Amino acid sequence: MDVNEELERKEPEGARPWRRLPIVVIALAAVAGAVLLRDQLTVEALGAHRDELVAFRDAHFGVSALLFVTLYAVIVALSLPGATMMTLMGGFLFNLFPGFLMNAVGASLGATALFAAARAGLGPWLAERMDARGGQAARVMAAIRRNEWSVLFLIRLVPAVPFFLANLLPALVGVALGRFVVTTFLGILPGCIVYTSVGAGLGSLIDRGAEPNLAIIFEPRFLLPILGLCLLAALPMAFRHLMHKDDAEHDDPTR
Repeated sequence: MDVNEELERKEPEGARPWRRLPIVVIALAAVAGAVLLRDQLTVEALGAHRDELVAFRDAHFGVSALLFVTLYAVIVALSLPGATMMTLMGGFLFNLFPGFLMNAVGASLGATALFAAARAGLGPWLAERMDARGGQAARVMAAIRRNEWSVLFLIRLVPAVPFFLANLLPALVGVALGRFVVTTFLGILPGCIVYTSVGAGLGSLIDRGAEPNLAIIFEPRFLLPILGLCLLAALPMAFRHLMHKDDAEHDDPTR
């Protein structure tokens, strides 16, 4: 057998160059966006174009809603800077409702696109390397494999894992697309509601020259309900751990 044919046979399907193209494009767009769009999606920029945005929304509500969701999805899919600002803009332009739903839909669509690109372009090829290197990413991947539903909800509810990694890691461990979409949409809803509510009051903040308080999510009135949801998400893991522990004790011949 030819040497090149042997190498191609051994190479994981996810490592073939043409399958990596989407994730390579995303990586390049993320770098370009970090440089070119760093100062574009800001409170100051929103204040400068406030009247034009509001006028366009009032004249073309359906079109503006579609454009907003599409732009949000593109920003998340390409990992461009400004996702938090887009969430605030969702509240500013569309109020808490339907703003939080539009934010959740846009973020979920973008996350799903990134998930699909990562699964197609990297798959087990990168998963093996991340497992071998260890660290936080490897620990999260191992946890996802053991308790998919619970961990997928937890990494959305608790922002301990960066949003980019929360989209990438499930793709590397073979999480089903439907499961990823459901846990993403439902898991980001609490945060979307909190930040959209901040965005709904952004107009008055701009008038006063003040900055939005993004740390509001750590206030007890918001943090405690989110922690309660985290506890509910973690219960299946705790129950499964106890069941396995009991099974191990019953099977231990020394007891």
